[in-house]
Amino acid sequence: MTATAAPPAARPTAPARLRRQPWDLYAALAATAVFALAALWPDLLATQGAFTMDLANTLQPPSAAHWFGTDEAGRDLYSRVIHGTAASLGIGIGAAAVSLTLAAVLGALAALGNRATSASVGWLLEVAFAFPALLLSLLLIAVLGPSILTLILAVGIGTAPGYARMVRGQILGAKDSPYVEAAIALGHSRGRILRQHILPNSLRPLVAVFALSIGQSIVWASSLSFLGLGIAPPAPEWGALLDAGRPYITVAGWLTVIPGVVIVLLALTTTTLGRHLQSFLEKGEK
Repeated sequence: MTATAAPPAARPTAPARLRRQPWDLYAALAATAVFALAALWPDLLATQGAFTMDLANTLQPPSAAHWFGTDEAGRDLYSRVIHGTAASLGIGIGAAAVSLTLAAVLGALAALGNRATSASVGWLLEVAFAFPALLLSLLLIAVLGPSILTLILAVGIGTAPGYARMVRGQILGAKDSPYVEAAIALGHSRGRILRQHILPNSLRPLVAVFALSIGQSIVWASSLSFLGLGIAPPAPEWGALLDAGRPYITVAGWLTVIPGVVIVLLALTTTTLGRHLQSFLEKGEK
């Protein structure tokens, strides 16, 4: 009886290969390049200055001359969105950095401190997590006044408790992992185990969370600005554009809709990047 050779595996067809491509990642990278260009060199993309007024063309709808329309002072909305990218992106990155830095410190103290420290930090995190972030923002703005720094601190501190609880869980899981038990059995010092095993493995997910947090922070900051708690108009920051367009929402809806769409687009971009980065890091751990 002769053995029958297994048939060769069928190669995927061209349409199947196209469907397997991470098109959402490619789109997110392209959008990231555009946002970075707008933040670093806005004059390359903007058609006018951010504060150039044309009172003869106020509240003009989107057209070939003004892609996003004009506002109540005749300023080109497209140019203002472009010039506001640096401030909005800076707020998002700054708030994400503040949030995750606080989360890493508090989460590590809650997981690695002695019983009194762990209980105190854990209680603080529970209280902070239950405290409304909007009230905290009102308190900070009342003390410091509305500014980019205030928005960064308000959003960063307001979102830190949730991430701190995640860091605490990651560290506690790493402490009970087999590789830590093996290091203890080999006689490694506690400091070496902490530096080489616990912290690197428990804080690695924060790399992906940082990308996810940027979009969330921009949405939070824009929401505060829309409520009049952020940067005041006529600044071209995206939240300030939402606030400035609110009185004209029934007669010139593009003043609110278009900046809102741009904010959502950036949030989707950072979320997509963070999701793919998280998948890449998870594959590297296997």
